[in-house]
Amino acid sequence: MKGPLVRRVSTIAVAGISTAALAFTLTACGESSTESGGGSGQGVGLAFDVGGRDDHSFNESAARGLDKAEKELGVKSKMMTAKNGETEAEREQRLSSLAEKGYNPVIGVGFNYAKSLEKVAKDFPKTNFAIVDSVVPGANVDSITFGEHEGSYLAGVAAALKSKTGKVGFIGGVDNELIKKFQAGFEQGAKEANSKVEVTSEYLGSTDKGFNDPAAAKDKAKGMLDRGIDVIYTAAGLSGNGSIEAVAGQKDAWAIGVDSDQYQQPGLEKYKDHILTSVVKNVDVAVFDMIKSVKDGKPLTGQHPYLLKDGGVSLATSGGFIDDIKAKIEEAKKNIVDGKVKVKSTV
Repeated sequence: MKGPLVRRVSTIAVAGISTAALAFTLTACGESSTESGGGSGQGVGLAFDVGGRDDHSFNESAARGLDKAEKELGVKSKMMTAKNGETEAEREQRLSSLAEKGYNPVIGVGFNYAKSLEKVAKDFPKTNFAIVDSVVPGANVDSITFGEHEGSYLAGVAAALKSKTGKVGFIGGVDNELIKKFQAGFEQGAKEANSKVEVTSEYLGSTDKGFNDPAAAKDKAKGMLDRGIDVIYTAAGLSGNGSIEAVAGQKDAWAIGVDSDQYQQPGLEKYKDHILTSVVKNVDVAVFDMIKSVKDGKPLTGQHPYLLKDGGVSLATSGGFIDDIKAKIEEAKKNIVDGKVKVKSTV
């Protein structure tokens, strides 16, 4: 078992380009790859989900773990990025190409890699694999999961306590089991903080494009704002940038970020005064743990959940916007950790 995880807050200097331009670049380019260090084919292979490393959210958190490993462990790496609407064959090819070139470990960032990683891990039994947000069987696979529902519960508490209209909203990128964990926790936390609060939950779609469509999230958020919803929590990867942009355009409205501390993201700096908090999912810690275990010759395998109790998820305090409700947030956290509150993982 691991000891307590140390939350590492860091930022990556990225250009503050608009979400629309970012979305266009990623869609136009489709699959991309970069390699640091030499071209020897040795090091870490990281396969991002749609949106790429500069999504200011989920993928970027994974990238921070790799950046730390490069700096502290001296590893080299190759990063590749998925595109919208991929087939299983395309995902298999990406993972296989990394394994064939000798990258070890090979890490699939996102549940979309579950089926392909299970197959490829069998084909390369001497290579260590890891998957984020899914559980995949295999003697050479590290399955990394998180307590998204627990962090989202705290976000729900914050939303309910900070809302002036008594109406809060949740926007999910893709209507699936994983994102419903975010929704379930958020709704429960909001209702238990204020039984009279009205919670509206909506989704961008049922395909992975929902994680790579800032324009759609912006429109969805505008619709919520028009109905008097003044706090919006978006769990949609790169798409969430569009939601944050919409919220920032309205006075007295708050956005809640996800996966990374989005207040700290340079690419979202002009919106940060409207980012109430973020549910931080420490993918960077998990990715670093995996890389270090392989480097040390003791590769992690099996299931490794990163929960609220050990710092796997947390609620960001950047900006000081929830300082006035800190005591209630801490009380809610303690109740979860102590088992007094059981957070739902589905709706």
